[in-house]
Amino acid sequence: MNKLFSTGLRWIWLVLVVIVIDFASKQWVMNNMQLHETQPLIQFLNLFYAHNYGAAFSFLADKGGWQRWFFAGIAVAIVVSLLVMMYRNDARHKLTNIAYALIIGGALGNLFDRAYHGFVVDFIDFYVGNWHFATFNIADCGICIGAALIVLEGFLSPKSKQAAPKV
Repeated sequence: MNKLFSTGLRWIWLVLVVIVIDFASKQWVMNNMQLHETQPLIQFLNLFYAHNYGAAFSFLADKGGWQRWFFAGIAVAIVVSLLVMMYRNDARHKLTNIAYALIIGGALGNLFDRAYHGFVVDFIDFYVGNWHFATFNIADCGICIGAALIVLEGFLSPKSKQAAPKV
């Protein structure tokens, strides 16, 4: 068990935090709002209850249902791959492990929606004037923040960690 906590899996608690916050927020929206209802929060931000049958930006949303299982399969593959990477990572690689945990939590949050409802519940509506960004949810935030952390970590890696040039 001590070996397990010396790996990146030490950060698995963050996966659970993302899943719980995502699930609770989606449940609140489904229980308190009508589909396509808007509730203004602050300037530039609304709650807008929507069902997304596709992926990011409703990609493939209108393709008849096969995409539900396609995206579920992709989510499972990503989760398994990142869990293996976390297991192989040292727990001290905090930024990388946190990034992986956020992505896993987000992927599982949307996977649960897709498997149970057949769609993903989206509700965060960011807008400027009449332009609205694609509606998203907490799971999507976890995925995007995790991806951004991976990119950031690439810029912050010390040169000593980078691979030596081949001779």
